[in-house]
Amino acid sequence: MKVKSPLEIYKYLPKTNCAECGYDTCMSFAANIIDRKTKPGDCPPLTRDEFRENLEKLNELTAPEIREITIGSGDRAVKIGGDDVLFRHDLTFFNPTALAYDVWDTMSSDELENRLSAIKDYRKFYVGEFINLDMVAVRCVSGDPEKFRETVKKASETGLPLILISFNSEILKAGLEEVSEQRPLIYGANENNWRKVAELALDFNVPVVIHSKDLDTLQSLAVTFSEMGINDIVLDPGTEPIGKGLQDTFRRVIQLRRSAIEGENKKVAYPIMVVPMTAWLVGKDKLSTTYWETIIASVFIVKYADIMILHSLEPYEVMPLAILKTNIYTDPRKPVSVEAGLREIGKPDENSPVFITTNFALTYYTVESDLTSAGINCYLLVIDTEGLGVEVSVAGSKLTANVINEAIEKEGVKDRINHNSIVLPGLAARLQGELEMVSGMKVLVGPVDSGRIPGWLEENWPPS
Repeated sequence: MKVKSPLEIYKYLPKTNCAECGYDTCMSFAANIIDRKTKPGDCPPLTRDEFRENLEKLNELTAPEIREITIGSGDRAVKIGGDDVLFRHDLTFFNPTALAYDVWDTMSSDELENRLSAIKDYRKFYVGEFINLDMVAVRCVSGDPEKFRETVKKASETGLPLILISFNSEILKAGLEEVSEQRPLIYGANENNWRKVAELALDFNVPVVIHSKDLDTLQSLAVTFSEMGINDIVLDPGTEPIGKGLQDTFRRVIQLRRSAIEGENKKVAYPIMVVPMTAWLVGKDKLSTTYWETIIASVFIVKYADIMILHSLEPYEVMPLAILKTNIYTDPRKPVSVEAGLREIGKPDENSPVFITTNFALTYYTVESDLTSAGINCYLLVIDTEGLGVEVSVAGSKLTANVINEAIEKEGVKDRINHNSIVLPGLAARLQGELEMVSGMKVLVGPVDSGRIPGWLEENWPPS
């Protein structure tokens, strides 16, 4: 049974609070092991002989149920797998589903360059972070090892991790000879070619995809590869895009993940690949095929694909999938927050208003966007409410008059302005009187919706 709480880890620690690990207490260290911000071996006392058994036990208890695999190298390397639970709310999902978009070796030079640029340069801002695409999947269509090698070399210039796709081991070898130091994922091994592909995985020390729609065969191949010393394995149970085939695909993926986590079947405790791109094998037109590719990908981002190969780069497919992935893999135990402090919107001066908001990311970026788009020069005082929105933080006493006043003093707000006024969000109106009392400032109550601030300013600013 894996550990699920810091207390379970704490009993194996030295309990000396020596802080040699960089944390103030052993309990804090234990909590950070649960969050995977550190690992048992980072505790110096645990590495000493007297605690050696505890360290070995902790390494066993804290290893993820699903093997974690790294694809690629450097800053853009991708980690997949590493999950411990079937349901996000039980703990969290750790490594987001990696989205790989395909190129192929019969594309013209211009087509290839344009598509690689679109994959590499995709960048959208969402709730405080930029969303990018993760990987490039290079498909061999030509059957020519040299053409494949050239395409792989060109794809490697993006700096993104690669998937090399062919069931021909000679073609895979040509690609690996070009980029093996970048640790690509090779696809793939099946019951016909497994021995030659296994030799490539061993010779080049790269992760490998094993493919079979028959789960017994898939497990048998995984066991064989593991016994050969290949442990960085990805399982592809086949992706059938329509009808009963899609239903069977869903069943196989669920069975693999349940067997690994609930059944503790380590023979299949590896990341799972799903290939929504197969929708293009049966689609009748671009719009409907893109739609079905998106549906398939959405289903398996939730249940339980660790890596996907996709084709369509249309914004109406890529953006919802990227946002869904981000949302599903946000830690449900921690509200998404931004750093507290005083922000300058536009070019404020001593006559500019000061607005208050919380550090819940969605609230902050909504308010900041409304102020910026309206061209309002102002200050925005962001209060640390532990990532809670305005109404909830007021109700939970995270946003109080005293908390706001401490922020006013810490950020030197009164030194920035000459009107000694501050604007509360409408949902925090109940704090007006107490805040005036503790801060000595004039407190105005703004609108409930930050989109109405321009109209509110016309009637209420400057303060009388």
